[in-house]
Amino acid sequence: MQRAGSAVSLLVLGLAWTLQASPVHHKPLNLTQENFDLGRFMGKWYEVAVVSSCPHYTRRKSADPVIVALDLQHVTSEGNFTMTATSFRNGTCKKTSTDYGLTSTPGRFFHHVARFGADVDSFVVHTNYSEYAMMLLHGIEKPSGIETITVKLYSRTMNVTAAVLDDFKTLVREHGMTSDAIIMNQNKGSCGITEEED
Repeated sequence: MQRAGSAVSLLVLGLAWTLQASPVHHKPLNLTQENFDLGRFMGKWYEVAVVSSCPHYTRRKSADPVIVALDLQHVTSEGNFTMTATSFRNGTCKKTSTDYGLTSTPGRFFHHVARFGADVDSFVVHTNYSEYAMMLLHGIEKPSGIETITVKLYSRTMNVTAAVLDDFKTLVREHGMTSDAIIMNQNKGSCGITEEED
């Protein structure tokens, strides 16, 4: 009997360790874009709108709501892609790069934010590739376990149509946030951030 109890204890410990070691959250939050095509998703985007359940992120974005230029690059032989974000904040150009790990689910990516000790799953919820992409980010800070939801609207240009914005507002409401809380980013200066002519 004692041997059976020890085996169960080891099984539970092993399961707990496995769950802690897994970088990608298994909680299904939303379906990703059907038939997602990573190659078509790569390239230049602009983050034009955002809303988040994280109060610190919301305060920071609200204080200086600038359009962020994004450049997504993927090397086919690697299991990740790099997002380079460039923005003009407080009179200064800021550039950051983040590596996103690909997962077994097309349109779902993972990255870690060391500054906050947060693991973040990103989902491409809707995109038509040539005009817009709606992103859902689910973050969990460690060791606190605090969960946050962020919804972002990317555009291939610095503007979106009213119909796309309405769809974005619907997605925001579906995740328990109000459309009044959406932060519309603005073009506040250049850092070499210019829309490319077709």
